[in-house]
Amino acid sequence: MTTISPDRIRQIEARRDELSALMATGNLDGDRFVAVSKEYAELEPVAQAAGEVRRLRAEAESLQYMTDDADAELRAMAEEELRDNKAALAEADRRLALALLPRDAADQRSAMLEVRAGTGGDEAALFAGDLFRMYQRFAEEQGWRVELISASDSDAGGFKEVVASITGSGVFAKLKFESGVHRVQRVPVTESGGRIHTSAATVAVLPEAEEVDVQIDEAKDLRIDVYRSSGPGGQSVNTTDSAVRITHLPTGLVVIQQDEKSQHKNKAKALKVLRTRLYEAERERLAAERSGTRRAMVGSGDRSERIRTYNFPQGRVTDHRINLTLHRLPEILQGELGELVGALIAEDEAERLASLESA
Repeated sequence: MTTISPDRIRQIEARRDELSALMATGNLDGDRFVAVSKEYAELEPVAQAAGEVRRLRAEAESLQYMTDDADAELRAMAEEELRDNKAALAEADRRLALALLPRDAADQRSAMLEVRAGTGGDEAALFAGDLFRMYQRFAEEQGWRVELISASDSDAGGFKEVVASITGSGVFAKLKFESGVHRVQRVPVTESGGRIHTSAATVAVLPEAEEVDVQIDEAKDLRIDVYRSSGPGGQSVNTTDSAVRITHLPTGLVVIQQDEKSQHKNKAKALKVLRTRLYEAERERLAAERSGTRRAMVGSGDRSERIRTYNFPQGRVTDHRINLTLHRLPEILQGELGELVGALIAEDEAERLASLESA
């Protein structure tokens, strides 16, 4: 475990106190106050963890001194308390090291969720629908808001593809490890012989971009085509040119939006998806530059990777990245993802701590 130096702890607490004093003056303008408040909010939990380490270290010094006492009873008591102190100090050191780990700047953002049916035909589309509803229920438990961006229904039910915006605090931090290939093993409703089939769906979770993150010159960078929306027929087919196709000329990325009856709303949604995908592409490019390669680790988001299997006959869900199997498949599909999400975050933190210690 990396031990944080006393000097570093003093620096953390001094900066926290400096920010607190700045906010108390009342002399900061709006933008400066927001910036100082944000830094203080991020630093305060780190300073609290640092303060706990400092307290336990001081306590350890006092107890160590007492272990040399001539009184045998007092010495024995000090030695017992010192053992407890060492355990508490190791845990406090760990919490502080975790608090000091570099954070993904996108962790606190809302996210774009994309679920697509993979191999398996109608059964894959049904499974994609199951996954989407699972994330909807989890989002509701977290107090997040889910807005459907676009959906392509399957004839047998479920989705060929569904895209939604999930808005709230820390959405990306909790859902970013869901990106990848999800596999299901079960007897399809259309299977009369009772044979188990294996199907798959892909999930992508992207941090939502804001306008300041991605600069787009609509006149130069975009080709926007409008046309009549296609549909299943009858009254649901639009009679106006409301569907929008946006092509980002520098990258060739194409986004189509036709779910809304309003051309204006379709364009706004398409631009939101476009910005998010361009933002993620830039994040991936920078990550590749920093690491030299895209490591296949927890949180890599490699969508060609099979990350999880949902086995209905055995009632289990297995996450292959961390070798975790839970025999709670019905509950998990009802949105009870907390245990899985927590385990993936813990594994990511452990790997980053190990990388820090070996650096």
